[in-house]
Amino acid sequence: MAMQIVGRERRKLRIRRKISGTPERPRLTVFRSAKHIYAQVIDDVAGSTLAHSSTLAPDVRGEATEATKTEAAKKVGAAIAKLLLSKGIDKVVFDRNGNLFHGRIKALADAAREAGLKF
Repeated sequence: MAMQIVGRERRKLRIRRKISGTPERPRLTVFRSAKHIYAQVIDDVAGSTLAHSSTLAPDVRGEATEATKTEAAKKVGAAIAKLLLSKGIDKVVFDRNGNLFHGRIKALADAAREAGLKF
């Protein structure tokens, strides 16, 4: 008996069929839990993670503890953009990972764009 894939997992698979990270334009993927938000940049050709940041990262953690979840997502977006720009990467493909482009996901994306990333 086959198991049905529903909800966020179905959207996630539909998105991943269309986008992929390359060395020139890696994939910025976002994972959102109830309490934290994580972002990582992946080169799918090599199968490696180029950079990552989250609300648990040392450079974001101090500021994110007293902030709201949306403000913390903005800080993570700015931090990941800063990491990528220091590595010479300014263009990425955004993977919302099946989440709706709203709230914390949108805040992270907007902050990364403001910090200089193009997607």
